Amino acid sequence: MAHLVWLKSLETGIDVIDGQHKQIVDYINKLDDARFTKNRFVIGKVIEDTVEYTVSHFGFEETLLEDAGYEFTRPHKRVHELFIRRVGEFKQRFDEGEDISEELHGLLSRWLFSHIQNDDAAYVASVKASLSDLDSNRQKRGFLSRSLARFFRH
Repeated sequence: MAHLVWLKSLETGIDVIDGQHKQIVDYINKLDDARFTKNRFVIGKVIEDTVEYTVSHFGFEETLLEDAGYEFTRPHKRVHELFIRRVGEFKQRFDEGEDISEELHGLLSRWLFSHIQNDDAAYVASVKASLSDLDSNRQKRGFLSRSLARFFRH
């Protein structure tokens, strides 16, 4: 399978999210490279790193959605949970000795681009508006007071 190439059409316009998506593409490409080594340790490490980074990205993205008050945060989280479960099944098969690297690479490749272009595209306006509000509030209050207000609302 060929390496994935980041396309401008995949960009959300939210720099931090786009950067994380590009990093996931890099991990998927590393998985493609690793599968040709036939070294299970290397393949396993790349799978683990890819899954860990993706899960942390999901957590970050979900926090942005919650902070933005995005109305479809719960269904978006559910999509993430189902994906994590599916990837976990691949990891289990790998741990049991099966060579799943090509199949996993294909799943990750298809899913990521589809998820960005459909599910993620739907939240962009809400998150951008929230980030814009945060920027204007940044001038009014410091980071600590904003953080405390978030966790200890009156």
